[in-house]
Amino acid sequence: MKLNSDEYNPYYQPFISKATEGSISEALTNNCKTVIEFYNNIPQEKLDYAYAEGKWTIKDMLIHLIDTERVFSYRAMRIARQDKTEMAGFEQDDYVMAAQTNTRSIEDLLNEYKAVRQATIALYKSFSEEELKSIGTASGSPISVRAIGCIITGHENHHNNMIKDRYL
Repeated sequence: MKLNSDEYNPYYQPFISKATEGSISEALTNNCKTVIEFYNNIPQEKLDYAYAEGKWTIKDMLIHLIDTERVFSYRAMRIARQDKTEMAGFEQDDYVMAAQTNTRSIEDLLNEYKAVRQATIALYKSFSEEELKSIGTASGSPISVRAIGCIITGHENHHNNMIKDRYL
């Protein structure tokens, strides 16, 4: 999907460049299958591994994807519903630390991921073309509903590539 540069903060360009092609709901559906298959094929002993001190484990990355999708889909819903209230950012490291993924199984995390993704797909299927182009303000910058959808899949692809490069 071709986005206009005024639809998002340039910070998100690396994620948008990795977004899955097609409609947003198709991209979300396809990425869901890819992510589940990807995580199911990671050896069990690697799931709690971090490649350096202070870095996230693979399970931490999965909860980060889940939390980020929840925050971003909430933003998309508010923007599509014409809520003009600026939305604050969130501190991803604090969220990951509080999630305590070391006490959870990969099956549990993947079930949560699937539930969140199904909700996001349903939300994006409900948006009209006009709603997808709606722009609001989050983290101090303009962002469109459709840019958020691209960021969600591109963000997943970014982290999957990072896992392949640094963890496996």
